[in-house]
Amino acid sequence: MFFLSFIWLPTFSETIKQEDKTSEKVIFKFDIKENISPGVWRKTKQAFDEAKEKKASAFLIHMNTYGGTVLDADSIRTKILNSPIPVYVFIDNNAASAGSLISIACDSIYMRKGSSIGAATVVNLSGKKMPDKYQSYMRSIMRSTAESHGRDTIITKQDTIYKWFRNPKIAEAMVDESIFIPGIIDTGKILTFTPTEAIKYGFCEGTAEDIPQVLHHIGIDNYKIVSYKPSFLEKVIDFLINPVVSGILIMLMIGGLYFEFQSPGIGFPLAIALLAAVAYFAPLYLEGLAAHWEIMLFIAGLILIALEIFVIPGFGIAGICGIFLVFAGLLLSLLQNVNLDFQWVNHDKIFTALTTVTVSLFSGFILSLILGEKIFTSNSGAFKKFSLHDIQDKEKGFISVDPNLKYLNGKTGEAYTVLRPSGKVIIEGKIYDAVSNWGMIEKGEKIKVIKIETMQLYVETIADQSL
Repeated sequence: MFFLSFIWLPTFSETIKQEDKTSEKVIFKFDIKENISPGVWRKTKQAFDEAKEKKASAFLIHMNTYGGTVLDADSIRTKILNSPIPVYVFIDNNAASAGSLISIACDSIYMRKGSSIGAATVVNLSGKKMPDKYQSYMRSIMRSTAESHGRDTIITKQDTIYKWFRNPKIAEAMVDESIFIPGIIDTGKILTFTPTEAIKYGFCEGTAEDIPQVLHHIGIDNYKIVSYKPSFLEKVIDFLINPVVSGILIMLMIGGLYFEFQSPGIGFPLAIALLAAVAYFAPLYLEGLAAHWEIMLFIAGLILIALEIFVIPGFGIAGICGIFLVFAGLLLSLLQNVNLDFQWVNHDKIFTALTTVTVSLFSGFILSLILGEKIFTSNSGAFKKFSLHDIQDKEKGFISVDPNLKYLNGKTGEAYTVLRPSGKVIIEGKIYDAVSNWGMIEKGEKIKVIKIETMQLYVETIADQSL
């Protein structure tokens, strides 16, 4: 049997009331009006650091959330419990699931009429209840959070009675539908409190319609509210993780790599591709979406594609695997999966991520082809100096190749360098550029010229020729 009652002890609110009311107090206000995520946890840490710098007398959370990730909510809960500054929460409408955990961690809870707190069962983003190991973890942290606010011990002749200020059994009932508490909740139901019920059972200190009323209840009438404002970096991160911007960055990566492969050396296009890759992955990593292994998938894919283009002749397994890994790295970095466990990922987010990556890759490749032709073949424009437009006419004495090459058809020689597939061969004491007609030819192997097309020597090993 659990006894429910209010036991008076000095609270943070009453401590503030006893302080000098003539001095203006700094109230630091932090809004949680979105789903709890790694980004909210990151902003919470910044908000507490800023509140400490400004020597705030109180930290006020203005809450309206339907929940979010358990691990991030647990991190926020721990930050609140360890805060030297008293923390209050004003539930504007909803404090469901992870929001209820954060609220219970605060020193005092105030609710607007019509709001609710509870329903902390762990579900995936499609609404399906998670296995009991997840529920067990949530029950334990809800229970320990309620216990952290203390209890009063009453010793009678018969027994010792513990009266909790926030009953841990009630907190646990917000997670587990099997818990039965007489007069409060029956089995088979998840507990959610209205403001009146929350006040009655010790999970709310009072109702308020706005922030000034909350502060009046706390006992602060002379105050200055300082609101948390996202830093420039936070605004940049929020901008870059927008699906439209992510798509543009993918297109810049594809375009930069395409133009880099079309030009010799390392230059401006590669720099654009690298900057776009950093701008794509960095905010996703900070937001907790892109893991190390997902970024490594993307890098491994690029390496395989480069090997396919520059080292391995033809286009085969390495190239196909490279394209797949690049696609997988870009896609998985947009999804908050846990080692390919997608039960926490909303189906709409999967569709959005898949559409963003697919359309951007395809569009980037097509635009690269179109722009490559327009930019580098045009006689006008900012990029005209990047390509050669002068014509070397045959009438003026210009010839593109050595006319004696046509007499080399059928000649034999040996590979002067490795041909993979292009390289150099030596025929009758002279060195020529050549291309292996099939496969790679090792240095020193005997070769034979099998054809000459567009004044390019195509060779095969004599062993291949004989088969």
